[in-house]
Amino acid sequence: MKVFWRFFKYLKPYIKPLAAANFFMLLFVIFSLASIGLVMPFIDLLFNQSPDKLSTEVSFSIVNIKEWLSYQLNQFVQSYSKIELVTYLCVLIILVFLLKNLFSYLQTWFMSFVEQGIIRDIRLQLYTHFHKLSLGYFTEEKKGILISRIINDVQIIKDSMIAVINSIFRDPPLIIIFSAVLFIFNWQLTLLIFALLPVTGFILAKISDSLKRKSIRSQERIAEITSILDETFGAMRIVKAFGMEQYEVERFREEEKKYFNLLTTLVRRRALASPITETLGVITISIILYFIGSQIVQGKSDMTPGAFFVFLGIFFQMMPSIKLIGQVFNSIQEGIAASERVFSILDTTPKIVDAPNAVELKSFNKKIQFQNVSFKYEKSDLVLSNINVEINKGEVLAIVGPSGAGKSSLVDLIPRFYDVTGGQVLIDDIDIRNISMKSLRSFIGVVTQETILFNDTIRNNIAYGLQDVPMDRIIEAAKAANADNFIQPLKDGYETVIGDRGTKLSGGERQRLSIARALLKNPPILILDEATSSLDTESEVLVQQAIERLMKGRTSIVIAHRLSTIQKANKIIVISDGEIVEEGAHEELLLRNGLYHKLYYMQFKLNEK
Repeated sequence: MKVFWRFFKYLKPYIKPLAAANFFMLLFVIFSLASIGLVMPFIDLLFNQSPDKLSTEVSFSIVNIKEWLSYQLNQFVQSYSKIELVTYLCVLIILVFLLKNLFSYLQTWFMSFVEQGIIRDIRLQLYTHFHKLSLGYFTEEKKGILISRIINDVQIIKDSMIAVINSIFRDPPLIIIFSAVLFIFNWQLTLLIFALLPVTGFILAKISDSLKRKSIRSQERIAEITSILDETFGAMRIVKAFGMEQYEVERFREEEKKYFNLLTTLVRRRALASPITETLGVITISIILYFIGSQIVQGKSDMTPGAFFVFLGIFFQMMPSIKLIGQVFNSIQEGIAASERVFSILDTTPKIVDAPNAVELKSFNKKIQFQNVSFKYEKSDLVLSNINVEINKGEVLAIVGPSGAGKSSLVDLIPRFYDVTGGQVLIDDIDIRNISMKSLRSFIGVVTQETILFNDTIRNNIAYGLQDVPMDRIIEAAKAANADNFIQPLKDGYETVIGDRGTKLSGGERQRLSIARALLKNPPILILDEATSSLDTESEVLVQQAIERLMKGRTSIVIAHRLSTIQKANKIIVISDGEIVEEGAHEELLLRNGLYHKLYYMQFKLNEK
């Protein structure tokens, strides 16, 4: 229930359209009642049940409202001939129905703004919160499951919780007003009707508990399916290369089978609510017919045919609202399950945040320092231990080591993708945890080993993260990265859309665009993870030239895979098992005949050959 009330907080920005919707809903209810009430004198006229003329005027009060209504109806009927009454009543019925449907449309018009606005706000808030979460969150969670949260779960909220909002502001007023009228007609019968409603509620509650459990499990299954789709589409080249198409189809079929079984059960149990409610409604109607019929037959009721018709008409018009409340009661269980999953993400606190008194980094003038740095990922052992290294402004630091030694973890600490477990990282003697992340990252350019590009134009990919960049600067950066020579011959040039992750480009072209993006940003600090992928000779030369231009005049921290980069580095550190085991220049480290010497002949010398 806590989740349910939390959801209602999203109504706050939409109070005015919600009030308008409720106003027109009230008018709709009143005119729905009037549309039924106007039939009563019409039927009484047809069956020659004209009321006796009353000589005593009846004044209005809550106590004698039934007598007052009878008096007003009597006065109206006695004022006209029967043919005039039939004519006026037909015109009034048409007019009332027109107004009733107009108010129904206006209520829907305003309510749709509320509904779609709430869903837009939830989805936008969720997507915004994703960007606030630390990088570690996305390494621990499956991407497909996160996509399922923002697409599938929010859709379920729309289909269920929004139905609740509609029902709450539409059905209760209708039921209350119609019930009051029924009470005026025959209070004993009305009490009997509502005495039967708790039975319906009890049965529906039992069904809804089961629905909630099944709904939670079905949402988990669709999240797994989304995850499989994301993995498969992203690795289609590998799937085909290893001939695993049938395996992936079987894996998907197995998940889909589980989802099918759960959803089938869910739909069947959900379908129980409507027929059960309707059956109980028919039983209630039969009791009404028996009660009224026996009173009329025994002469204990003065109810006219018109009044009897109106009583049944009001009850029948009220039944769909009672039935919808039963359906909503079950639907809300699915919505609560989806809302719990969405709110669990919104309640996740980012682990990397600005310090309360974080300073803005205005310039970079001296050095970057790692002082006694240790680091571990959540639920893992230490990845880095007792790291001490200093990089002066303008220097190139090359990081070398076997796979899994902690090289990427080390460089990820500089832009605060993760925070140190112990020690500190300083820029110009300021602990980077005391620098605002926005200003810190504005001084850092990152070129990753796996080139990250977006399904957008070449121009927008190069200018990513910058606003209103002149075209000449984009072209200048592309030329410096040796990218302009393959961009210009394209049909749309810099406006060419490069596909998901840049799949329309070759590996070398993607790398050069990534370098152009870093050149355009022009950061004083560069983090470069050199790609190990094999390129043809021409692409290798072009990429290497682009990297050299990118590193020129910058403080560069490079996870090195190229001999030329290592030879030009001011300092090389060798990392093994999370610790710096060697440090020095290229020739110096070779002479030590240690791990660097071994790696050099295993990797770099072999690559050069």
